[in-house]
Amino acid sequence: MTQDINDIVKRSGSSFYWAMRILPKAKREAMFAIYAFCREVDDIADESAPLDEKLKGLADWRNEIEAVYEGTPKNPIAVALVKPVKEFNLEKKEFIAMIDGMAMDVPDGIKAPSMEELELYCRRVAGAVGMLSVRVFGCSSNEADTFAEATGEALQLTNILRDMPEDAEMNRLYMPKELLESAGITSTDPKTVLAHPDLHKARKVLAEVAEKRFAEATEALKKTDTAKMKPAVIMMRVYKAVYDELKKRGWDKTEPRPHVSTAKKLSIIIKTLLGI
Repeated sequence: MTQDINDIVKRSGSSFYWAMRILPKAKREAMFAIYAFCREVDDIADESAPLDEKLKGLADWRNEIEAVYEGTPKNPIAVALVKPVKEFNLEKKEFIAMIDGMAMDVPDGIKAPSMEELELYCRRVAGAVGMLSVRVFGCSSNEADTFAEATGEALQLTNILRDMPEDAEMNRLYMPKELLESAGITSTDPKTVLAHPDLHKARKVLAEVAEKRFAEATEALKKTDTAKMKPAVIMMRVYKAVYDELKKRGWDKTEPRPHVSTAKKLSIIIKTLLGI
């Protein structure tokens, strides 16, 4: 099963795999199991299946998480979570938060949520991963929690800014309604919004929120055990590089999808490992 989980992480094409490879075996396997769980519930929300099947899939995972804490899971990925949950004292509420976040994308996907709703979504789908991760890394301070939540929101907002065309194809629109209205956009149809000439105004404001969260994460990091947090720092820096590419080209452009080169990622990894 460990190999299956490794394959799930590798197939993602994510820099997550390489960031977590630097961890000792037990922590690496814990992070891979958490990632595999996240992929599973995310796939349920994204798949083109009938609503009742999606709801059942998420409900099944709620039951599996309960079973993990009772020591009786059946799903192979849930089985792989049993040891990390015990070894790193991972909280059940964070796994449930992730499922709740995926449920917000069901049945038809989010369309122009309020800023408050978007913050909740980010806390669930990204903050929860951050909170689980810092526990695996061995940090449990208030500063580590602040770092986890701020980084999670910064990364998720970067995803939203980067993926607007792909999200529109899935009939999703994560741009907050307040920001759209402030830019003079009244439609909540994803493709209509994507084509609006003033969308860049709303994107710029959301980008400023993301940049603020990156700054908050950086400040919180200074008060944590940075040696233990290196995998998280790698992820933050890779996403900051994506954000910087988006900002550099201008918020009026939504395509093509920005790309951080392998050389850039390797540079980030090396500098982080060296404490630079």
